[in-house]
Amino acid sequence: MVNQLSWKVGGQQGEGIESTGEVFSTALNRLGYYLYGYRHFSSRIKGGHTNNKIRVSTKEVRSISDDLDILVAFDQETIDVNFHEIRKGGIVLADAKFKPVIEEKKGITLYSVPFTEIAAELGTSLMKNMVAIGATAAVLHLEPDLFHEVVQETYGRKGAKMVEKNMQAIKKGAEYLTEELQYKRTDLYLNEADGKKRMFMIGNDAIALGALAGGVRFMAAYPITPASEIMEYLIDKLPKFGGTVIQTEDEIAACTMAIGANYAGTRSFTASAGPGLSLMMEAIGLSGMTETPLVVIDTQRGGPSTGLPTKQEQSDLMAMIYGTHGEIPKIVIAPSTVQEAFYDTIEAFNLAEEYQCPVILLSDLQLSLGKQTVEPLDYSRIHIRRGKLIDNELPEIENKGYFKRYEVTKSGVSSRPLPGMKNGIHHITGVEHDETGKPSEKALNRKDQMDKRLRKIKSVPLQIPVYKNIVHEHPDVLFIGFNSTRGTIDEVIPRLENEGIKVNHAQIRLIHPFPIDEIMPIVEKAKKVLVVENNATGQLTNILKMNVGHREKISSILKYDGNPFLPNEIHMQAKELL
Repeated sequence: MVNQLSWKVGGQQGEGIESTGEVFSTALNRLGYYLYGYRHFSSRIKGGHTNNKIRVSTKEVRSISDDLDILVAFDQETIDVNFHEIRKGGIVLADAKFKPVIEEKKGITLYSVPFTEIAAELGTSLMKNMVAIGATAAVLHLEPDLFHEVVQETYGRKGAKMVEKNMQAIKKGAEYLTEELQYKRTDLYLNEADGKKRMFMIGNDAIALGALAGGVRFMAAYPITPASEIMEYLIDKLPKFGGTVIQTEDEIAACTMAIGANYAGTRSFTASAGPGLSLMMEAIGLSGMTETPLVVIDTQRGGPSTGLPTKQEQSDLMAMIYGTHGEIPKIVIAPSTVQEAFYDTIEAFNLAEEYQCPVILLSDLQLSLGKQTVEPLDYSRIHIRRGKLIDNELPEIENKGYFKRYEVTKSGVSSRPLPGMKNGIHHITGVEHDETGKPSEKALNRKDQMDKRLRKIKSVPLQIPVYKNIVHEHPDVLFIGFNSTRGTIDEVIPRLENEGIKVNHAQIRLIHPFPIDEIMPIVEKAKKVLVVENNATGQLTNILKMNVGHREKISSILKYDGNPFLPNEIHMQAKELL
């Protein structure tokens, strides 16, 4: 019996690979197992190799595993591409239709199961993925009926007969492996889970739910991978709360519409990926100059240009901090777990209104689309803070003058009336302006307004604390990462500790303004600092060196081939650098 295992299904895009993984993982999640899933898919609607790797455990997991216990293959390419991951003693369940071949056995058992043939006998070859789930159930000694609830939810809208046919396919797959192939019990037998009910969601769902819980009532966006699920989620949910979603003609329109709605007093945002953010940069500058709240979600993917639309990368950091021309106050947040994605999204809207500036919430493809078990969210933690928004009557202004919307204050934050309020009339323009918003090119006014805007965000680092796992006063190595690398780093730490290496870990959740006061002390006490990131130039490494110095002890662990880090990759590179 084992406490965890790794399962992968692969084939051509359009063959139902995603639904196979969805039914399998959702059923196990409801039994109380913890899961972490990552999809490898092509940037086209149909065709091209795709796979879904799912880790199942009796304890919390936040990364994909180094190896593979069970591979379900719908074509030979799946075996050829993924065979190197299968551990000794692993199993391949392959469709007999393509006459599967394993070149090098290395203790791996191949079971050739007629997925397509069994499905066709039941009415349609499309149900071959359910036959494969049945075969998997037999390997794991799970009763086929455990999948009935999920199958009902997935296919129930097509009628009771369709549900019955799919359940028959699962049972036939289990029977064939057990009876025809004489499958015997192996060590691939999961210990019983705790049975607790937990959510099972992708990071994009958590971001969308966080936006809804944070008071958003308008979203403008243009579809783009890997951000589209945020919009799709809210298209369904937001109207139920009196809100709406508009699919715009492009990302420029999406960003400016979000700015306009925020100006009117409605919490609004947009979501995109690197190419879309490039188009939004001028509008983000408008938000900074007019001091209009704006939240933008950036789900990072492989770049530049169209790049790798469906692959993992973390290469937007510098662009998000410095991409706009001129200098504006800007906040860049980077959650590292699905739970943080929910809470940090709510906080992004609070900060945008409190500091009256653009806030960019950075995600990455692995965090946005990786599906995982999530503990119940604590809704008592939700607090809506709208800063200096004025929604009641203003006192009359002497001499019938304009309202000082951009009044120079000690904090840098000025009162923000809703448009149309009596005595709140002011100019709003993208050119430099005085306290009432009227255009002004006077040197002293320019300096006063620039200083006012830039000093607003100095206190932000107190709002978004760094995640720290500090065990040693003077560690041999300090790992630093951001976004989805947290789970993989956490998994590497005990491996190095078992080898006698003292390890601490910090995951930076606020990229800008950089939390110098939190990071500096732990960097100073470490013998070596290793920054883990999915890009080619070490962007977080350079930001770290720029803010805390100590260049001689800081090194990068980089990966930029479109795939997320495996624990073993970080482990081996860390040992080479120590």
